[in-house]
Amino acid sequence: MTALSLADGTETADLAAFLSRLLHYDRSAAVRLQAAGTALAVFGRPASFEVLAIRAVRLAKPYEDGLETALDVTVSAGEFLESVDERTATAGVPAAVTGPPWAGVLPPRGGWRPEPGLPAPDALRATVAAAVTEFRSRTAELAPERRTRAELDRIGRDIWSREIARTRLPVRAVHAAQALGFLRPGADPADTGLFSSGAWLRLRTAYGSVAVRRSGLGTLGVSVR
Repeated sequence: MTALSLADGTETADLAAFLSRLLHYDRSAAVRLQAAGTALAVFGRPASFEVLAIRAVRLAKPYEDGLETALDVTVSAGEFLESVDERTATAGVPAAVTGPPWAGVLPPRGGWRPEPGLPAPDALRATVAAAVTEFRSRTAELAPERRTRAELDRIGRDIWSREIARTRLPVRAVHAAQALGFLRPGADPADTGLFSSGAWLRLRTAYGSVAVRRSGLGTLGVSVR
């Protein structure tokens, strides 16, 4: 198993936390790993959010495996988490798995431009809290015979597909960022921004990014395929 040397214990702990959160939503989750130089990008899709999460990890030394100086592989998130050793700040690269469809369509590497209108982080967290409260309130008001999966999904789509201000960013993307530990209280607002490249929107924070495609199908308006 190829070993990755992470920059320090903080990077290692944050990577483990990210993988644990992905697995909380899907015990069979996969992640796509891309490494070049001293940067490792970990891509995952938290179940039910319909967004792509990206966690950048700093490596202590440039990646290499024999003559290979770059890494691009899809692996089991659970196996990758099991290989993470916070004591030695290392992680092993598990055997490749057949990737889910989303792993074949990643956001572009470049061409990102800033998008205006994104509220401050505190306001984003307040929007998510209000959405959660609304969902609970509306579902609690349903008569027992109407509390079906289809009706709950309909209410969820109505709430989570709403846009943040005029940014075209769906509330579900901000919810995902908070659930994955990317949108933390006390973080510098200057580290949070919204960017676009082609059909993609990306909410970037100091701890990770959430990306959505604006060319999705159906009522959600976004998809990652």
